Amino acid sequence: MSAATVTFEPAHRSSPPPGRLRRLVRGPAADPQWARPALFGLLALTALLYLWDLSRNGYANDFYAAAVQAGTKSWKAFFFGSFDTSNFITVDKTPASLWVDEITARIFGFNSWTLLAPQAVEGVASVLLLYSAVRRWFGPAAGLIAGAVLALTPAATLIFRFNNPDALLVLLMTAAGYAVQRAIERDRTRWLVFAGLLLGFAFLSKMAQAFLVLPGFGIAYLWAGPARLGHRIWQLLAALGGVIAGAGWWIVIAQLTPAADRPYFGGSTDNNILQLALGYNGFGRLDGSETGSIGGGGFGGSTGIFRLFQSEFGGQVSWLIPAALISLGALIWISRRQPRTSRVRAFALLWGGWLLVTGVVFSYMQGIIHPYYMVALAPAIGALVGVGAMALWQSGMSVVGRSVAAAGVLVTGIWAYELLHRTPEWLPWLR
Repeated sequence: MSAATVTFEPAHRSSPPPGRLRRLVRGPAADPQWARPALFGLLALTALLYLWDLSRNGYANDFYAAAVQAGTKSWKAFFFGSFDTSNFITVDKTPASLWVDEITARIFGFNSWTLLAPQAVEGVASVLLLYSAVRRWFGPAAGLIAGAVLALTPAATLIFRFNNPDALLVLLMTAAGYAVQRAIERDRTRWLVFAGLLLGFAFLSKMAQAFLVLPGFGIAYLWAGPARLGHRIWQLLAALGGVIAGAGWWIVIAQLTPAADRPYFGGSTDNNILQLALGYNGFGRLDGSETGSIGGGGFGGSTGIFRLFQSEFGGQVSWLIPAALISLGALIWISRRQPRTSRVRAFALLWGGWLLVTGVVFSYMQGIIHPYYMVALAPAIGALVGVGAMALWQSGMSVVGRSVAAAGVLVTGIWAYELLHRTPEWLPWLR
């Protein structure tokens, strides 16, 4: 497989068919006719998977459910993420994910469906965004594979049926990845700033975890952005301003509100939102120093490079990590002689950086960690597997291409068999 064989440069796009309805049903004229029906089918199956018998989960996470109920009765509880209507203490996260549920519950009433359905919708939207990001550069087939991988990842089938902050976090990070790709296409600063705003708001969903994708996003644009180096650096600073604005508006209000006029920030040791963000939900998660930590031997098993392949995490996300890493290596190899602005390399840096940085942090963090955190890896795994599969498919009779494809299938098959053998009930929500 050589760079000349698989270039992955986007095909010429002709004008879309006239008429909004026809354009919606048919999709871009450059796409094959099966692409849009296949996308609709994928989204419909994803919605069915996430919404089917949703009420069986009751109120799911009672901790966050209580906060949502409080937010439907008190606007102060809504804004600060209070655990109860008396506004004595907040939950241990910033409240963005609660806002989505609380708005839905205020409109339709508080019940199991209004509490959990928003996360299912966020899951479907995440699949659509990942499909759109991959399709823009590598075609609808790769996009469909990527979306299907995300939809079927076991951790996703749990989180998108549950009322934890991770669902909104994944949606916003995926949207930010899409925005960075748009910025790389045409040197558009506004898309970078938009990506920053999305990640800032993701911080308001689950704090520091949202920033694990920043290195990959920044390196991808710094390397492959079409502008001159100085201008690219300025654009990234503008994107950083977007991050600060997206998260900072709420942080500033919360920090400046007198303690007597707001609830205590749950999880903090001194009623300070910055201490909560940087301590309990920040560096404390890395070194295990956060209040209430049970260390790396708790929920997540022992730390180390193979942590994600242990029983606690293996059945949640790692079934396709070997294939994703093989695909990442193949994409880097394909693009080794391509121009600096190669979209193949940019894609590998963006989504590969997401996978590697997040995976390494999860592998070595010594603080509180839960297996369902692994859903944050699913979009990157899906993107790399989808594009890598099509790259190998298009490699034709290349000996290297066939060898890499065979290795990917073999390693993934062996590992998937081992996971199923260890944990037969690998879809958590079916238990």
